[in-house]
Amino acid sequence: MKKFLALILTVVMMVTISACGTTKESSGADKNRKFETATKEVTDKATVYPLTVKDATGAELTFDKAPERIVSTSPSETEILFALGLGDKIFGVSDYDDYPKEAAAKPKVGGVTKPNEEAIMAANPDLVIGGISMKDDIAEKFRGLDLKVYKTEPKKLEDILNNIIQIGIITDTQEKAEELVAQMKEDIRTVTEAAATIKEEDKKKVYIEFSPGWTVGKGEFMDELITMAGGVNIASDMKGWNAINEEKIIQDNPDVILYSANVVDDKSGKPLEELIKSRSGWDKITAIQEGHLTGIEGNIMSRPGPRITDALKQIAEAIYPESFQK
Repeated sequence: MKKFLALILTVVMMVTISACGTTKESSGADKNRKFETATKEVTDKATVYPLTVKDATGAELTFDKAPERIVSTSPSETEILFALGLGDKIFGVSDYDDYPKEAAAKPKVGGVTKPNEEAIMAANPDLVIGGISMKDDIAEKFRGLDLKVYKTEPKKLEDILNNIIQIGIITDTQEKAEELVAQMKEDIRTVTEAAATIKEEDKKKVYIEFSPGWTVGKGEFMDELITMAGGVNIASDMKGWNAINEEKIIQDNPDVILYSANVVDDKSGKPLEELIKSRSGWDKITAIQEGHLTGIEGNIMSRPGPRITDALKQIAEAIYPESFQK
């Protein structure tokens, strides 16, 4: 449980998602201007090399050809790479990479914050991708070792979509990237259009506990996912990640409770759902009285990658099962 909480806090502490991606597709040249990264246009979905891009740190990287040996130090970016069909070009992943199952079999290169430089060097990569948890100074240190480091730092849902497109451009898999983004945008459209039909007075109050004793307020993407699904996060009067106030939650009386599935509390040894139900006075909460508790896989909710819209759909289904049916 401690490892789970540490990873969740590490991966998402700096992530805020405040807007969904536009549903209008643009040309390759438009994408380059919008993302302010690629300085070469993409023609007929094939990347033109040499290609110069700028990452989240402002560093410029030039690729003479599509990378053949990639190391990813971030579970989210690893998921993107696999989704783009680049599994055979991945020669190292972080210790936390576990999806898809093929990722678990890849050589490990350490943690997401400070990866093991010896392990990365041994992989002889021509591209190292760092996620939001990699500090800028670590990225610079690796660049000083002649490693080509591309760091992402998505702060909203649109950033995630843009990252997928940009990684597709770098790796000459733009067509696959655009297909993936189109599907994600369709998920967003489906949810937001249905949510728009919910009257303000009918919106349900939602409480989310992503780890025992912790909830999330404004400025983080879990809050935005609840809002996009048409719910009202009872912790939206706070910002960021917060230890819970049990009495306040009773007073707020949520209609729906969401929690990370398959999580066990270190102190009590209880599964998170059981812990929530057993708290003093919580039996008075509407969500518990009516059995409106839903567990969602923590990694899907916490990783800013291809499955983030799966989390959106699951959250929508949990809040309004009558409107969002599988």
